[in-house]
Order: sequence, then C-alpha cells, then structure tokens
Amino acid sequence: MANKIKVLIVDDSSLIRQLLTKILETGNEIEVVGTAQDPYVARDKIKKLKPDVITLDVEMPRMDGITFLKNLMRLHPIPVIMISSLTEKGADVTLEALASGAIDFVSKPKIDLAHSLPDYTEEIISKVKTASRANVHAITESSDSIGEIPPKNSADVILEKNQKNNKRHFKTTDTIIALGASTGGTEAIKEVLIRMPADAPGMVISQHIPEAFSGPFSKRMNSCSAMTVYEAHDGQQILPGHVYIAPGSHHLLIERDGARFICRLNDGPAVNRHRPSVDVMFRSVAQNVGPNAIGVILTGMGNDGAAGMRELNEVGANTIAQDEKTSVVWGMPGEAVKLGGVDNILPLNSIPGKIISLTKQGK
Repeated sequence: MANKIKVLIVDDSSLIRQLLTKILETGNEIEVVGTAQDPYVARDKIKKLKPDVITLDVEMPRMDGITFLKNLMRLHPIPVIMISSLTEKGADVTLEALASGAIDFVSKPKIDLAHSLPDYTEEIISKVKTASRANVHAITESSDSIGEIPPKNSADVILEKNQKNNKRHFKTTDTIIALGASTGGTEAIKEVLIRMPADAPGMVISQHIPEAFSGPFSKRMNSCSAMTVYEAHDGQQILPGHVYIAPGSHHLLIERDGARFICRLNDGPAVNRHRPSVDVMFRSVAQNVGPNAIGVILTGMGNDGAAGMRELNEVGANTIAQDEKTSVVWGMPGEAVKLGGVDNILPLNSIPGKIISLTKQGK
C-alpha cells in the first residue's frame, strides 16, 4: 500500500482540531500525524513529523496565520490549506494567504455539521489530496466521502450545445477574452491582469470561489491592474479595458445584445460541481463570440473548462492553456490539452503577451 498523506492540523480551537482530525481520517489515503494549537508548537512538529500537507487557521494566537505562512514558505515550503471564515474580513485575509503561497482554502467547519458534513468531508479530503501533489514553487482527483455526492452536471443543464458545429459569421469585430481557473487561480489571474494594458479587450473570468470571496477578490484585482475590474452584474455591458469576474454564486454567460456583448448571470444548477462553471462561460462565448474570442485556462483541480475550451477551438477561437511546470495543479489545463482544444501551452508569465499579440493578429 502506498504511503499515506501526512497532515498536520494547526488551529487554536481544540474542538476544530478534533473535528478536522475525524473528517480527514475518513479518507483512506490520509493520516493526521499531529495537531498544534499555535504556530510555535507547529514549527517544532513540522521538524519532527515532516508532514506532506498542513491545514492552517487564519487567526492564530502568538503569531497570526499569515506571518507563519510567509515564514514557512520562505524557509520550508509545504503545501498549506487555509481554514477560513466565509466573511468579507475572512475573505481579505484568505486572499492574502493565497498570495503568500497557500495552495487553497476551505471554510471554517461549523459546530453543527449534521446537514453539511458529507459535502464538507468530500471537499476537504479532495483538497488535501490535491495539495499533496501541488507544485508549491509555482506561485511563491478522486476523493473519499461520506454520504451522497452531488451530481456532476455538464454545461447542458444551463445552456444547450449547438448541434450544428458550424463557424457562424459575426458582424462585430470586438474581441472578448474568456479566462477560467480554480486551485491556484487567484494568484495566476493576478499575474495575467498586472501585465495587461489598460486598453486590452474586455475580459470575462470564472474562478471557482465562494460567494463571500468574489467581491473582495474583484476589488483586489482592480487595485493591481491597469484594467478596470468588476464583480459582474447581470446585464452589464462588456467594454474594452474592463474585466468582469463571475460572482461566487452564479454562472457567468456572455450574450449578444445587438452589436454589444453583455454579462448574463445564472443561478442554475452547479456544473462539474461548480458555480460559476468555466464550461458554462466558455460555451456561451463559443456560441455568441465565436472566432473573435480568446479562451484561456489556468491552473486548477478537475476538468471544468476542458470541454468548453474545445468548443471554443471548434468555432475558430484562439485558445491558451497554462503549462504544467507553472501550474499549482495541472488538472483543468491538462484536461483541456488532452481533449485537443488548446492551440498554445505556455508558462504563466508568457500568457499575457500571447493574448496581446493574438488581439492584434487574429487566428
């Protein structure tokens, strides 16, 4: 039997430490090798136990989680999953943690998990497994579960695929950049946006993120980008020099309104267990923007966006996937490459330049 994934839980709450231990040990491939109530205890246990993954509370006594994380990633990089509260304050701190090298985050478990325990168990076990395989140097999927797993819908539940796979003629020449990401994506998106000029074509983004996080994430991206970044609103016109990020509670679709493109939000079922779904956004762009689109898929766990990227490619859009070396997790881009829908496989720092050159020359 293969070695189990060794996990160290760092949290000041003994109840949370016990709960996380119980949850993680339901995963046959995971072993909780220790717990720590603060970063100083954690530091000694890391040296002794050599964990593969650490779960880290954001708010910690004696040393806050962010300071500890920064020191850890500088001196002894280990995949870290942050345990965060789903509040605006919690979102800001968690986004800072992701910027400081954390692989991913999960919401702080509630004391009463009677109804949400199966979903929560599946989520945290899956993320620990992914973190154990993650490239922790890039930015500095099966799972065990209890109970019923939500259906893994395709984009068909939101938007039917055009059966006639023909390249339609589009009167407008406006370019739309459509970008999807998941695990590791908040920082990867930042690396793209900080290199985009203020007059770049309009960009739409679906990042797997909770509802409480998408607003703060949009504001954070707006503060570091020459483009103007919004959390998308229903009916909002897509303009050059502007970026529209899907709210964490809705799919983002692009529709044509005369000669304009607009954002359309949809709160229908999750697709590939995600809402927003990259597949849904890519399909809407393929159907409404066609060859004038540029599709980009960045680091992320799973395969959401792979089928949609192939649909973009089939209608003549340019497509780009982040390469394996610079991806935190080469799940989504890797699956897109396997399906044959990718024109360009590039390291993260080369993607903005490629987007800019494509907007000038077309496919």
